[in-house]
Amino acid sequence: MPDLVPLRRALISVSDKTGLTELGQALVARGVEILSTGGTAQALREAGCPVTDVAEVTGMPEMMGGRVKTLHPAVHGGLLALREDPAHLTAMEEHGIAPIDLLVVNLYPFEATVAAGADAAQAIEQIDIGGPAMIRAAAKNHAHVAAVVDVEDYAALLAELEANDGATTLAFRQGLALTAFGRTAAYDAAVSGWMAGRLGVFAPRRRVMAGRLAEELRYGENPHQRAAFYTEGAPGPSVASATQLQGKALSYNNINDTDAALALAAEFAAADGPACVIVKHANPCGVARGASALEAYRKALDCDRVSAFGGIVALNTPLDAETARAILGLFTEVVIAPGISDEAQALFAEKPNLRLLLAPGMPDPAEAGLAVRQVAGGWLVQDADTRMVAPEALQVVTKRAPTPAELADMRFAWAVAKHVKSNAIVYAKDGATVGIGAGQMSRVDSARIAAEKARAMAGALGLGEPPTVGAAVASDAFFPFADGIEALAAAGATAVIQPGGSMRDAEVIEAAEAHGIAMVLTGERHFRH
Repeated sequence: MPDLVPLRRALISVSDKTGLTELGQALVARGVEILSTGGTAQALREAGCPVTDVAEVTGMPEMMGGRVKTLHPAVHGGLLALREDPAHLTAMEEHGIAPIDLLVVNLYPFEATVAAGADAAQAIEQIDIGGPAMIRAAAKNHAHVAAVVDVEDYAALLAELEANDGATTLAFRQGLALTAFGRTAAYDAAVSGWMAGRLGVFAPRRRVMAGRLAEELRYGENPHQRAAFYTEGAPGPSVASATQLQGKALSYNNINDTDAALALAAEFAAADGPACVIVKHANPCGVARGASALEAYRKALDCDRVSAFGGIVALNTPLDAETARAILGLFTEVVIAPGISDEAQALFAEKPNLRLLLAPGMPDPAEAGLAVRQVAGGWLVQDADTRMVAPEALQVVTKRAPTPAELADMRFAWAVAKHVKSNAIVYAKDGATVGIGAGQMSRVDSARIAAEKARAMAGALGLGEPPTVGAAVASDAFFPFADGIEALAAAGATAVIQPGGSMRDAEVIEAAEAHGIAMVLTGERHFRH
């Protein structure tokens, strides 16, 4: 493979015209011949760049509404020819094919068209055919051809030409080829995913997932692990689309934990009042609603002040100065909210290492899409857990029905339990968690750990009794034995919400009756592994 390839002839055909004028003028200044098509050719001519239409090279006009214009041997031969192969050179001479040293193509905006809600006919017209074919041809022949598919690579291309007297190096062309093949793969993934959604096919024979590099991270969960953050498509309100206003770069664990915190905060509609979530190691350690963001934060913090140290704070309403002052009273890694006052932002600036993120709104839990997890040799794909049981679907199975206050706390705890690693037990009282047991191999252990957290809370706050007394409890899955109910009763709980479905449901309900605990069944569980 040659190292330096002088750039003499380029083909440019782009949908995104950003930077096109500057690129074309720089290439012309170097004496590069430019071939182009349609709107790209027009834009280049308007910028004073001499352009040869591809139709002049192929001897065929653009046709079928632009569907056919570059699919021709005069184009693909120029991209694919091996310059050191005598047979290729002979074929080029016989058929009047000139080499193309640079291809600049960005594809029809299929992803943006679909994201904008286009109908099927509009989306199909934005499936590029000639573009991917040319990109793959140029990238395959990167020994001789530079393939540029992203606007952000224009500056690097011009710097490369400046450094090498109008030539490109093999290493540069290899890097462009890697990016080019990734782009066509991601494009086809978007088309395939759209087709599957349109046809209602949950499990197509081949599922392709693609992402765009947002940033390379310092390391992964541990310093010896390499890591990077990729975003998919045009992400809605999320950690991926949030603006970082200050602080150190987000780590792998920061991103994972912030995603968990924002997803749980989004369970609570801002129209119903402020809610605050504090997450540590992807598990909530405190969740609360309040009359203000400040009250919600304080109630969430009171659930487990020890675990909240170094945690992630997410709110479903904008941050105000009072709440900012309270958060700054404890070491916090990340704060994310859908808005912030100028005064609050100025207060956070006094802690420059704290990562402050501004989300462009709150995610819609009902539109969470797919949950994907890698396992050795493959991927597990499932619908995201977006279900939330309606009040009328709850089944009261004890003689005593829950009071309205208990029912409200049950539903609050149930929403939280959906986001706690199994086995999950959540005690809630007055719109706040007061004890969370997460990730235990036995459900009764989760119940006991949550109660122990509540006793610690009582001691820290100087309460006369643990806040689990009179609390409602949510269990993410059924109680396999009555011992779980015994543990809840020992903590003073008075109501419990759980899926039901155990072989020993009768024993579990009997234990609840014996302790005067109101029990309702949801008929569905919320495992989170």
